[in-house]
Amino acid sequence: MSYRVGLTGGIGSGKSTVASLFAELGVPIIDTDAISHQLTKTGGAALQSIRNAFGKEYIDTTGALDRTKMRQRVFSDSAAKQSLEGILHPLIFAEAKRRAETSSAPYVLIVVPLLFETPSFREWMDRTLTVDCSEAAQIARASQRQGMNDKTVQAIIAQQLPRQQRLQLADDTLKNEGTLEELRTLVSGLNRHYLDLAKRSN
Repeated sequence: MSYRVGLTGGIGSGKSTVASLFAELGVPIIDTDAISHQLTKTGGAALQSIRNAFGKEYIDTTGALDRTKMRQRVFSDSAAKQSLEGILHPLIFAEAKRRAETSSAPYVLIVVPLLFETPSFREWMDRTLTVDCSEAAQIARASQRQGMNDKTVQAIIAQQLPRQQRLQLADDTLKNEGTLEELRTLVSGLNRHYLDLAKRSN
């Protein structure tokens, strides 16, 4: 099995950009958000359980999860958030594990936004990397996304693990406050480091 590096960071920190730079270097990426989308799209494996738990009003006209409606619900209702995570997390973890176990690469990068909040993922990783930037940068970047404004982004940040805690828990930190080229150089250095760790772990 490949060595497992978990990538995390707050909303707007640049996880997707960092993952794409690792992918450019040939590192297989397992994106848990992408797995979640597959599970909740039309015909997805999680839809029946979500319909049973929340009702058909959370399924849109195409038969997929109404993500905007569900996002609003879980941000105002912690019991609903736990219920949704209880449905999705085991399915996402099982699929991520399957992909990691079938990889023949020296290491795989597993993108998990709630890495440190999810014991199954946290305990499974060999190494963890957090992408870090200032809260102002997070808000500026995330507010550019569709359906997001400053208030929504701040509410998401407030629900996520505090930045300092994430930094303390991570094995490695990647500062994402410079140019793309600077970020690419940092990723290249980490890639060499992880290849070395993967080699030594075998």
